[in-house]
Amino acid sequence: MDTLSYKTVSANAATVEKNWIVVDAQAAVLGRFSSEVAKILRGKHKPSYTPHVDCGDNVIVINADKVRLTGKKWNEKVYVRHTGYPGGQRISTPRLLKDKSASILVEKAVRGMLPKNRLGRQLYRNLFVYNGPEHPHAAQQPKEHKF
Repeated sequence: MDTLSYKTVSANAATVEKNWIVVDAQAAVLGRFSSEVAKILRGKHKPSYTPHVDCGDNVIVINADKVRLTGKKWNEKVYVRHTGYPGGQRISTPRLLKDKSASILVEKAVRGMLPKNRLGRQLYRNLFVYNGPEHPHAAQQPKEHKF
């Protein structure tokens, strides 16, 4: 029996194949949508997935301003951050974040689903979120992806 055929192939930065994918967030529920985007960023949809390597694809999210939240989450969900100073706790809701920019909602949701280490920060750089239906990445010839 040929034992070489049973070797596990581990991807590295030189052998990984990265694609560009466009995902439409119109009428998508934020959490469910973000978990699918995080899987693609991480590379878990590929057979050559390797946990310690950036083997995911570059993801372009369009229509981020049309994302949905279920229930009363628009006003009752709370995002908490701290400035680092005494009394510096700042609280915001999805409604306030959407008023600033709807892309912040998708970015925060996807970032929270990525690893909290150097790899996660590197994977986050492969995410591009746009509020409208247009994006400036036509030169990369991205493929449309449906969930």
